Amino acid sequence: MKKFILLVVFLSMFSCDSAKEKTAAPSLVKERGLVVSNAMVVSAREEASKIGVQIMKQGGNAFDAMVATEMALAVVYPFAGNLGGGGFMVYRMHDGETGALDYREKAPLAAERTMYQDSAGNVISERSRYGGLAVGVPGTVAGIFAVHEKFGSLPLAEILAPVIALAKNGYSITENQMNTLAHYRESFLRVNRDSILYSQELKEGDTLRNLALANTLERLASNGREEFYGGSTGEKLLNFLQQNGGIITMEDLISYEAKWRDPVSFQYDDLQIFAMSPPSSGGIVMGQIMKMIEDFPLEEYGHNSAKMIQLITEAERRAYADRSFYLGDPDFVDIPVDTLLSEDYLQERMKNFSFSHATPSSSLEHGEIVGYESMETTHYSIVDSEGNAVAVTTTLNGAYGSKLYAEELGFFLNNEMDDFSAKPGVPNMFGLIGAEANAIEPGKRMLSSMTPTIVEKNGNLFMVLGSPGGSTIITSVMQTILNVADYDMSMQDAVNAPRFHHQWLPDEILFEPNSFDPEILETLKQKGYEFSEGQSRILGKVDAILVLPDGKLEGGADRRGDDKAVGY
Repeated sequence: MKKFILLVVFLSMFSCDSAKEKTAAPSLVKERGLVVSNAMVVSAREEASKIGVQIMKQGGNAFDAMVATEMALAVVYPFAGNLGGGGFMVYRMHDGETGALDYREKAPLAAERTMYQDSAGNVISERSRYGGLAVGVPGTVAGIFAVHEKFGSLPLAEILAPVIALAKNGYSITENQMNTLAHYRESFLRVNRDSILYSQELKEGDTLRNLALANTLERLASNGREEFYGGSTGEKLLNFLQQNGGIITMEDLISYEAKWRDPVSFQYDDLQIFAMSPPSSGGIVMGQIMKMIEDFPLEEYGHNSAKMIQLITEAERRAYADRSFYLGDPDFVDIPVDTLLSEDYLQERMKNFSFSHATPSSSLEHGEIVGYESMETTHYSIVDSEGNAVAVTTTLNGAYGSKLYAEELGFFLNNEMDDFSAKPGVPNMFGLIGAEANAIEPGKRMLSSMTPTIVEKNGNLFMVLGSPGGSTIITSVMQTILNVADYDMSMQDAVNAPRFHHQWLPDEILFEPNSFDPEILETLKQKGYEFSEGQSRILGKVDAILVLPDGKLEGGADRRGDDKAVGY
């Protein structure tokens, strides 16, 4: 970006016409997403996006649309949409005020540091991934009520009405849903010890109705937050969990609170980026990576060139090493945020980087500071007609969470306890290594990779985005920003572009299958890089909104799923 600007200025000294010709050259945009003038929702399912937009058409704001979209995803996208999980929201008001909401799940008060280890200290991973013991205290319902209480403009009953109707009337099963439900059917039957609504053999085009979830939502609309955290729904939930090996109690539910936090903010060239703060690692890790590469001429290297891939890989390697050691729940551990994002520290981290060869992860640990999360997630982005913006990432952690389904209530429960360090140094389901900062403690929030993000340019709203993808969320979001900022892509092209990922350990670059030039891969191999191009979780599903120069909104709905941009 910086070198390109200098080149244009240089040319303009000799010929105004040539400079004009440069800036007015034919666009390199291959595909433009949906463009609208007023408001937009981009989410994992068209039904959810439509309901969010419907609420804004009825006079609601972006926050009303957030509540509606979140609950609609619980109906049509139980893979990750939920009442039994948690998430994070980053927002920007039309006047520039920013903030964040943490409605991440918490460890039950009866949780113990070694609860997923056997008597010999070996981790039994099944315990933190399946069934009742894997479930953290859900935060989603607290999250939507916190948002509505602070920013809502329409009555909750009005916001939830179309969601309840959707659950009652049903929605059409897509090909992707048919395939994922078939893939997990045996797990559903094994964990629940019986058939459930989602274990039936559903085909593409079938209509699925969830009357139990409709009833739960009606009780929430009538009775409020306490219905879930202490009322009859909470009692039903606790009885179900206790019958299935869970340790959550009524005290856990009653004491749960969503927390308002400040987002992580950092600058990259002419962009100001706001992303989720701990207990999400997203904002800090993305900030570290982007600030480590900021002074390098990415445009000169070329998009997804060997040099660009190598530079970003080495920055990712160092940032994820720091993630494993320093990051956790800020209410339990001190996190040196300012130092981790400081230029001096990050320059020191990149001091041993060389374009001539790879830096083995085995030779690289966390940086020295004196004094010291899956494809099974979903993200949605919203901008309303006033310019308020919301970026939300929500999850059950694994696909359909713990696979434990509360039939009477109509939703799956999370397996978020797997995001703790079951034992320092032992990887979780996403291969992420944890340390003491993310050890299990009662009432503690587990570390996450979710990265809901809002970007300003010249003080104005520019982008709203996020992604699922476990540990690859951070790098998927970052590369999408770079695609727009450094490579002048449209929002849809930026989302469509092939992605890659490195997370320190395991020491390999994950490439999106069949998407990268074999010669580039060979060049990297010669420099000592190991890589995988198999069917990996790198795909991600970025859902994003770009504010165009004329003020209109362009949606980028990821082609890798059933995602859809809707607006007016």
